[in-house]
Amino acid sequence: MKGPFSRIPAMLWPRTSSLYTQLPSHGLSEYGAPHTPYTDSSPLGSPRLTSASWRNLKRTTSQSRLSMGLRRISTKRILAICAFLFIVLILIVRGKYQERQRRIEEEAREREKQRNPFPWANFTRLDGFYSGIRTLIKYDECVQEQNAIPHLAMKVHPAPPLDPVKVDPYIKSSDHLKEYYPVSPCFLDEDEQVPAPDVFAYPGIPTNMTGPYFGSYEEIGVKADRCWERFGRFGPYGYSYNKPERGLGLSKSSERSGADKVEAMFRKVDYTRVNWGKAQKRCFEKNKHRFDSNAKPPKDQDEKGAAKKKALPRNAYVLRTWTGYDYSDIQMLSLRAMVNELSLKSGGEYDVHLLVHVKDTTLPIWASEEIYQQVLQKNVPEEFWGITTLWSEQQMKTYYPGPYPAKDQFENHSGQDIFGVYRSAHWALQWFAQQHPEYEFFWNWEMDVRYLGHYYEFHNGVSSWADKQPRKLLWERSSRWWIPSLHGSYEDFSRIVERETAASGAKPIWGSVEFPTAGLGMLPSPNGTTPPTPFEEDNYDWGVFEPADLITFDPLFDPATSSWGYQLDVTGYNRTLAPPPRRAAIVTIARLSRRLLNSMHEETWRMRHTMFPEMWPPSVALHHGMKAVYAPHPVYFDRVWPLEHLDGVFNHPKLPEGSPFGGGEHNHQGSSFYYNAGFSGALWRRWLGAVEAGNGGYEFEEPGTGRMCMRGLLHHPIKWERVA
Repeated sequence: MKGPFSRIPAMLWPRTSSLYTQLPSHGLSEYGAPHTPYTDSSPLGSPRLTSASWRNLKRTTSQSRLSMGLRRISTKRILAICAFLFIVLILIVRGKYQERQRRIEEEAREREKQRNPFPWANFTRLDGFYSGIRTLIKYDECVQEQNAIPHLAMKVHPAPPLDPVKVDPYIKSSDHLKEYYPVSPCFLDEDEQVPAPDVFAYPGIPTNMTGPYFGSYEEIGVKADRCWERFGRFGPYGYSYNKPERGLGLSKSSERSGADKVEAMFRKVDYTRVNWGKAQKRCFEKNKHRFDSNAKPPKDQDEKGAAKKKALPRNAYVLRTWTGYDYSDIQMLSLRAMVNELSLKSGGEYDVHLLVHVKDTTLPIWASEEIYQQVLQKNVPEEFWGITTLWSEQQMKTYYPGPYPAKDQFENHSGQDIFGVYRSAHWALQWFAQQHPEYEFFWNWEMDVRYLGHYYEFHNGVSSWADKQPRKLLWERSSRWWIPSLHGSYEDFSRIVERETAASGAKPIWGSVEFPTAGLGMLPSPNGTTPPTPFEEDNYDWGVFEPADLITFDPLFDPATSSWGYQLDVTGYNRTLAPPPRRAAIVTIARLSRRLLNSMHEETWRMRHTMFPEMWPPSVALHHGMKAVYAPHPVYFDRVWPLEHLDGVFNHPKLPEGSPFGGGEHNHQGSSFYYNAGFSGALWRRWLGAVEAGNGGYEFEEPGTGRMCMRGLLHHPIKWERVA
């Protein structure tokens, strides 16, 4: 027997022999009459019946009919019983099947747990990231995926239902222009025939789009109601047009729904002819009056009799790279976007620099211009020669000679030399800041960071938000992740931190932090770092509209409460005493003020003090009472985290061993920003149109909902990238 019941034992099947009664045949003998031989040989002949025989036949027939009726009644009953037994049997078989399936699923889950021992690895996956451009809706109609499981109905259009728009986040309000001069437009070429290009986004987001767990777009001044796809974001920088047109031709295998509209909105530029260094300098000269109160404004901005307007601070945007670095096509697009959006379109508020580590310490780049140029031209694309500065570890040995004896180091967890970039990457930035007094702020940026969004909008938004933060409980707020879905608004979150700090009995940080030095002394703190009032009397006033000395993109945590491996990589302090108080922020990208870098420089060369790179700037800021803040940018996770569990894991670990900065760092693997965030790179490559782990790419996007369209997002780390 074959079929769904083929494995049922034979004894459970009902017997069929008694279900059917032998029907009477045309032979009378079947009714029990005695057989009488035919006397007539004719085939139509029949036996002759007597009266007695007739009576016997009638009686036999009546009895037979009664017997047949009884048999029919019995058959109905038997059929009903058998049907009942059959139903019971089906239920038994179904129960056994379901039990077997549950056992198989439990075994599969157990195997999965053995492969993924961490609780988060078994959470439900989120896939709203991959909703495409043909499902766009207005932002106020969107319900983020975590709040809409199971998913809402998704309407897929044949083309994007919304049209792309130019993104122009530069401040042009009348209030701003009352205080500051407007931007004089900048160009890519010396003849001013090729204006700095615009970029384009869509005024909506895909249906069922996933929402961030940490941080907020609105809080840091980034528009949450638009999304970016690859043609509008990178098309103006050469992504989509072909190499004969001097583009990179990366879109040949891309889904193209609505791409023609985007491409019609920008001009194709031959970037191989652009000298970004000269373009930045021309832009600054054209807008010099915006940053120097003594510089004369152009005639069209010179309002006779009007008071001079305020000067804006300038920013150095420093990308840390090295000899032998592979500048991929996507990296080239990102660098062009940085220079254009941060520097040229802003009228010179930023200058982008490549700070290149020359690994070969035998090359005297500081002594020979010829060698300097050879190293530069061999290791950096020609477009960026004019924005590059070289340095080497040998150079830092002469700049910060020490000594830094091993006896003055609390611990060397990595085993690396103190002059090596691994332990002292900040020295090159300190040195760079000393060479460039024209900048007020320095952005320390890594080459494995990508921003999916407009660079100026993000950086200006973060800076403006940090300026507005009051000093009271700022270190305490900045030591935690803000989870809006759990904590409410940032104001609500601030009140929660205030209550938790009071309940803990810990002394809040207020001004500079003093600690024993056993006669070694400390450098004086800069002006403006002494609190104007006692902590209890401050009404969240001190620090408001004060530029932050340090802006980080992960919380500023206390290493002493964690299991972070580098927490005691502290050099130059008295080892007969406890280690000095410290703070750290994982991932070294940050904005540092000139006064913070000056203090770091003085502490290093004068006091022989230093710490691990992710700990040094926050700790100097802590010691000298500077304004430091963690900016709550949006961070996504690839799974559905229960909010209370998320808060407990990241903000309230029970033991140092479970800290998210140490033993609990595995919890970041499914996030979009951390040093070990595996999901970050996978999400970035999917957005670029590549196949990732068998998913995505043209075969997924074209018959589905189109290419991805996401809101601005800071990705780290991106260790490799590719397009379709």
